[in-house]
Amino acid sequence: MFLLKLILRNAFRHKLRSILTVVGVAVAILAFGLLRTLVGLWYLGVESSSATRLISRNAISLVFPLPIAYRDRIRRVEGVTGVAGASWFGGIYIDEKHFFPSFAVEAKPYLDLYPEFVLTEDEKKVFLHDRRGAIVGRKLAAKEGWKIGDQITLRGTIFPGQWAFVLRGIYHGAQKSTDETQFIFQWDYLNETMKRTIPRRADQAGIYIVGVAAPELAPQVAQTIDAMFKNSLAETLSETEKAFQLSFVAMTEAIMIAIQIVSYVVIVIIMIVAANTMAMTARERIAEYATMKVMGFGPFHIALTVFGESLTIAFAGGMLGVVLTFPAARWIEVNLSQFFPVFMISPVTILLQMAAAVVVGAVAGVFPTWRGSTIRIAEGLRRVG
Repeated sequence: MFLLKLILRNAFRHKLRSILTVVGVAVAILAFGLLRTLVGLWYLGVESSSATRLISRNAISLVFPLPIAYRDRIRRVEGVTGVAGASWFGGIYIDEKHFFPSFAVEAKPYLDLYPEFVLTEDEKKVFLHDRRGAIVGRKLAAKEGWKIGDQITLRGTIFPGQWAFVLRGIYHGAQKSTDETQFIFQWDYLNETMKRTIPRRADQAGIYIVGVAAPELAPQVAQTIDAMFKNSLAETLSETEKAFQLSFVAMTEAIMIAIQIVSYVVIVIIMIVAANTMAMTARERIAEYATMKVMGFGPFHIALTVFGESLTIAFAGGMLGVVLTFPAARWIEVNLSQFFPVFMISPVTILLQMAAAVVVGAVAGVFPTWRGSTIRIAEGLRRVG
């Protein structure tokens, strides 16, 4: 009990130095947690992918669409439970700063294939019966201040023109990892407009989402679909939803590796700063450690005091960093939702943050602990004054 009080008093004897060290550790732990979360969220789409959904796209590139006639042929493949066409719309609301994902989808089969998008029965019914109807995620509606019945106009980029919609539903995610920032509207509305304005672009879908009866059937169904359209003008590449998401992640894998490296570099830097602070403290207290030995304290007690002081400061900084992580993540989720539709701190990240803080304290305290516990009484007392 006496040593615990001594550790706490020593840790904050020089209040300004200790506070600055705690704040430095807190900022490093906060940055470490946010960077680790960012890396984890980059793979969130992969981890939350359904094992019973396939994505069929043009084998050349996503830029090239597929004929709508493929839909019925895919639906007849054994093991397929549902098919929905979808196209990336890329519309702009007001200006580019108000970016959000927008998709034209075959509404009923799409919603059947994505049960994680939860709507009330009334909202779903009205949306399905309104060609100009649209549904949006809860977070997007809150950000833009939309409510059901609002008129929303998007300026088309891929599909030119001014597109008017009526908000018919606001969905929420069945899980925390569900993206609640999407804008979804009827593919029929897009297709009918294309028939009137640019006929050559009508009756086409960007991708087909294919539901399969069981995960183990996915490889066979994918091979069957691709074989069906082999040597056609628009050959298909069918893969699991997870593989489809991974293809996007692979494009930026080098960036993710760089971010992971930076997250560890931050910890190493604050470790060096904390070690310097503790070494400075140890040098100032050499005479005190010698005096403690004269009074009967052994090397173990001195080592425990010095090491405990280092751990206390690092742990305090770690706790502060963890506490600050949650409001920081909330701010990012609200203000940067166009880049990070889901930004949640996982329990694993919190554990890694606290582990990093303990490592910082332990490494920073090693040399001062050794120096304080091995100092000779005569040498220490010569440093008085």
